[in-house]
Amino acid sequence: MEIIVTIAGSFVEQLQKPTLAFLIAGMLLAALGSKFEVPDPVYKFIVILLLLKVGLGAGISIREADLFTLIIPALGAALVGVAIVVLGSQTLARWRGVTHVDGLATAGLFGAVSASTLAAGMAVLDDSGIIYEGFIGALYPFMDIAALVTAILMAKLSAARRAQVVGSGGGELAVRVCGEQHLRRSSNSSSNAGLVRGIFVETCRSPAISALLAGLALGILSQPDKVFHGFYEPLFRGLLSVLMLIMGMEAWSRLAELRKVAHAYILYGITAPIIHGMIGFVFGMIAHELTGFSAGGVVLMAVMAASSSDISGPPTLRAALPEANPSAYVGSSTGLGTPVAILSIPLFITLAELLI
Repeated sequence: MEIIVTIAGSFVEQLQKPTLAFLIAGMLLAALGSKFEVPDPVYKFIVILLLLKVGLGAGISIREADLFTLIIPALGAALVGVAIVVLGSQTLARWRGVTHVDGLATAGLFGAVSASTLAAGMAVLDDSGIIYEGFIGALYPFMDIAALVTAILMAKLSAARRAQVVGSGGGELAVRVCGEQHLRRSSNSSSNAGLVRGIFVETCRSPAISALLAGLALGILSQPDKVFHGFYEPLFRGLLSVLMLIMGMEAWSRLAELRKVAHAYILYGITAPIIHGMIGFVFGMIAHELTGFSAGGVVLMAVMAASSSDISGPPTLRAALPEANPSAYVGSSTGLGTPVAILSIPLFITLAELLI
């Protein structure tokens, strides 16, 4: 009974946080037939400002970190982000009734990192007197960008291949052998590599990823601290609230598409944070063995993996994959993934105490 009360309390607390509260407000506006709208140029401007801010903050953190002790955990964080998306592509994205792009967008959001969940993990460790590395915040962009780029790249690559199959008579030739249908590819490995390379370049050139990467580079190579704290930081929460209103209205308009396969997202939202957190914990333990990464660092690596992005992920995915349904990836993330990830923090602390 106590655990039910704890879960319910955590869920109510999440509903009161600005990110989710404004999202729900947008859904209510759409449900009531409101004519409220934000012009598309204004929306794009807000997205670019938000992602520049996220990239700048991450770059500043990396610049101030000790690079020699950062490199192994950073590589591990990036691999965790990629692994979560690949796992989602083989599970949720293959679920009957779940479209491939919706499954990959959801996996990308779950592979990216929630700053609020990471902050909650740090607060729990501080209260428990558990020490962790000061550069932990610098690991955020490695996992975050790796997951988002991987999800977008896989979704675009899948769409391009489907377009080739449907649109070309010479790209693939159907051959019937022993009563079974087989596909023989006429394209060679070099053309496939060219397709992947082209989509990767296109993904990196997209406005959302370009803004993230530009901010990251500026944060590392220049000293934008004054403009970051004087301009981007004060505007951030207000702009994010407007963005959540927009996404809430769009999510409501596409909610009917989700009802047929809601059970898939409910199951994924409940189980994925624990599984992803365990993946992060394993990579954290590898970093611990190789570099002496602290027990607190291992816990926070697991917390980052268990979390799902509430800041950089939604606008990046909406800009790069407009065909994906935000009801799927935002709903399963903020409605289920975030509370489960926060509630799993004591589990990762217990594991670290047992193993380290």
